[in-house]
Amino acid sequence: MKALVKSSFMVMLAIIAFTSCKKDTRTLNLGLNPVGTLSAPSDQADIKLAPATGASLVFQWSATQAADGDLVLYEVAFDKADGNFSKPVYKTLSDGSGVQPQATITQKDLNKIASLAGIQASSSGKIKWAIIASKATNKVVSTVSRSLTIERPAGFAVLPDALFLTGTATEGGTDMTKAVPFKKTADGVFEAYTSLQAGTYQLTDKADGSGTKYYIDANGLIQQGSSATTVTGGTKVFRLDYDFNVATTDVTEITGLGLFMSAYDSEIGQLKYVGAGTWEAAKIPVTFYQFSWGRDERYKYILHTSAGLEYWGSENLNNNNYPPSVTADYYYLLPVTNDQWNNTYKFDHAADTKAVKADVYFKAKDTYTQVITVLQ
Repeated sequence: MKALVKSSFMVMLAIIAFTSCKKDTRTLNLGLNPVGTLSAPSDQADIKLAPATGASLVFQWSATQAADGDLVLYEVAFDKADGNFSKPVYKTLSDGSGVQPQATITQKDLNKIASLAGIQASSSGKIKWAIIASKATNKVVSTVSRSLTIERPAGFAVLPDALFLTGTATEGGTDMTKAVPFKKTADGVFEAYTSLQAGTYQLTDKADGSGTKYYIDANGLIQQGSSATTVTGGTKVFRLDYDFNVATTDVTEITGLGLFMSAYDSEIGQLKYVGAGTWEAAKIPVTFYQFSWGRDERYKYILHTSAGLEYWGSENLNNNNYPPSVTADYYYLLPVTNDQWNNTYKFDHAADTKAVKADVYFKAKDTYTQVITVLQ
């Protein structure tokens, strides 16, 4: 009898458990209303991009709801003027990780979007935007869309992260493993100290042959493509500055580099360019200047360029004495003023009435620097 009661009790528990589970089970409702109202920017708005300003554009729309009141996520979708948003050129979540009915989009990203839609630099064209609302796997495009006329600036929407110089006119020739690297000084901005000879060259963002290629056109603007830039005449040393943000170039010929000694207010020796962004002088006689208070050992450098003289020296306004333990940063080389005494280095006291070897390095992978070696 007890066994029968126990068995009946277990059956009842199973029925109750099954009933409870069945009661908690419900079908997921994927019903979702599309966005029906776009608020900003206005339809057919004209947007003249100036990415360098850092300003952003805010896209706004009316919020919508899922059929069961669950959370809705939003994406702003952009497409070509004749697109239908089945394959938008660009999508981005709204603010708040997709929850808010607005999206803040930078001009830099808008420049990229316009480029993806086929609008060329320094020209204008139309793009469309709409809102994709989603819940789980269900996604619906807004019932309305708007157009924007985007005017792109000169420059590139996608900036290279690295830059190399290659070709018959360059120090590395056509061997990509010897391509001349540039120093990245800011986003999209690059600099190299190198020589060029008669021949041609190209720019690329990868030194293995697989990178995007660029060239300099007849107006000195950077263009994307496999064309080459031609160099004529004899070998010369240059500082090459390229800004992909605005597609501009600044080519400065370097005609000399002198070791300037402050007390004499003149250059006491010249360095010679030896390749790979390096200048050297094998032997420069040095004699400290005798003042009533003692002997003066201050020096810096003068770079002779086609645009005029540039002074290069220490980041410190005044270096008291040549430190007994010299660290690498003592020799760091930066553009400074033409003040006779400020931002100078000091020779090792052992250099007085001796000769020194001077080396200056404008190399892409390192901080620009200089080294003085006292010759015995």
